[in-house]
Amino acid sequence: MGSVRFLYPEFKPKALTMSYDDGVVQDRRLVELFNRHGIRGTFHLNSATFDQGNRISSAEVATLYQGHEVACHSCTHPFLERLPRQEALREIWEDRRRLEELCGYPVIGMSYPYGTWNAEVVEIARAAGIVYSRDVRTTGGFGLPLDFMHWEGTCHHRDMLNRADAFLKQGYMLGLFYVWGHAYEFDNNDNWGDIEEFCKMMAHRDNVWYATNIEVYRVIQAIRAAVVSCDGRMIYNPSAETLWAVCDERKVKIGPGETVRF
Repeated sequence: MGSVRFLYPEFKPKALTMSYDDGVVQDRRLVELFNRHGIRGTFHLNSATFDQGNRISSAEVATLYQGHEVACHSCTHPFLERLPRQEALREIWEDRRRLEELCGYPVIGMSYPYGTWNAEVVEIARAAGIVYSRDVRTTGGFGLPLDFMHWEGTCHHRDMLNRADAFLKQGYMLGLFYVWGHAYEFDNNDNWGDIEEFCKMMAHRDNVWYATNIEVYRVIQAIRAAVVSCDGRMIYNPSAETLWAVCDERKVKIGPGETVRF
């Protein structure tokens, strides 16, 4: 009998993803910091607030977040569960439409404004084409979400340094460190040094996959869809993603639509 264990791309056993809301001007400094250390993340934007106050301009969305992911956060940042159904749908759908025009690819990720939602909001988001959405609850751990529409991160960035060492030491396959926050908080709390220290700790590690939220979603969904034979000697990959696995200590790469025997 074979023993199959899936990993992240390039046979990485653990992953780091960052998630920042609102599209504020402090994102410029944060993105530069991420880029310098090879760290990647997702930026959830309110498209109706561009070019106002401390928000970024619409003209810079495509270039500023290049190499990262742009995702929805609703047009105007309301409590979605307090809106009429049609207005909640409009907030999500119109945010998607505007962001897609700016960044040039389908925008299908989201975070809930204020981190709040109910069953109807989830249903509306799914109907609007959203495949994952993060709230503000956190687990403190490095597990994977059971339901990506109720995605709970590891921690807010105020706790990232407290969890960093545990993440680097943990040896379980498919460990995920998910940090979320708002870049303006680094100005408000005068703690840019914390995120700089965190990025230096996490940077350029051979056993860590640096990913956006949507990339994590796609890889985990592909792993969950994989078909392994009863004897553990065959893997069929029905997804559009490449899968990476260890089978009886042998590294195996399974392309989209491919069946591998070993």
